[in-house]
Amino acid sequence: MIRLIRATENRLSDFNVLSFRSSFLKLTNSIKLDKKMVQTLSVEELRKRSAQAQELIEKLQNQIQQIKKQTTPESMSEKVKMLQRENEQLRNEVEQLKKELENAEHKPSEPVSSAPKPEAKKSEAKQKPAKQTEAKPKQEPKKAAAPVDEKVDFSKLDLRVGKIVKVEKHPDADSLYVEQIDLGEGKLRNVCSGLVKHIPLEGMQDKMVLVLCNLKPSKLRGVLSEAMVMCASTPEKVELLVPPPGAQIGDKITVEGFIGEPAPEINPKNNIFGLVQGDLKTDDNLNATYQGKLWQIAGKGPVTTSTLKNVPIK
Repeated sequence: MIRLIRATENRLSDFNVLSFRSSFLKLTNSIKLDKKMVQTLSVEELRKRSAQAQELIEKLQNQIQQIKKQTTPESMSEKVKMLQRENEQLRNEVEQLKKELENAEHKPSEPVSSAPKPEAKKSEAKQKPAKQTEAKPKQEPKKAAAPVDEKVDFSKLDLRVGKIVKVEKHPDADSLYVEQIDLGEGKLRNVCSGLVKHIPLEGMQDKMVLVLCNLKPSKLRGVLSEAMVMCASTPEKVELLVPPPGAQIGDKITVEGFIGEPAPEINPKNNIFGLVQGDLKTDDNLNATYQGKLWQIAGKGPVTTSTLKNVPIK
């Protein structure tokens, strides 16, 4: 506390001494000026200046007395008391904050009693894998009970009559045509066919053709192909299959004895077309067949080819 009082006295004294010195310098400067100007000034002017000097001296004396009052131990003790009060208030606030912190630390102890709940969740989580393990045997018999290969036949193919409305060469593949085919769906399908080396462009335009419609769409050299044009094929020659006279766009192809709904999609995973393709051929009469039975459109006749006998259909 003594150190605090001394430090405060020093600050007050420094401040007041500076103001006192400035006032004293003004007085001495004015006195010096008066000495120089005594010879030129009249008696009345000298009296005025002396009166001003006297007033300034009195002001300085008052300031000195005020400085003394401010630096008295009584004034300093009052300031120290104020600081002590403020410190006491701060202590009280700190104590309150400590109590609040302790209360906050004790509050989480209540949920501890509900700790078994997470254990229950864990037990549930442990039970879930058990359910999954139970479900696995249910799924396995399904695969074993109905092998896909045994039931795949011609009925899984969605074969329809279509008309090539527009044909042009693929922009990035010399061996491919890009056809726009009308299948009676309200929109044209984009189809890529590797027939450039076998059939001229004019032999494709406006032709009625047989189209495999449930083939998974895929891109061929950057162009989307949404179906496949069916042809009788040898390494040397390829011909378009021809629908019977009177066939209409959208007519479906069937084979006697093979009734069923077409697969939603034929793709490399289910390999439906690969399983059926080995039995797709033309016969001695230029008819398209599956396992020796004719492709036909009900009430209109069989699907044929122009010249190729006993060759695969692709």
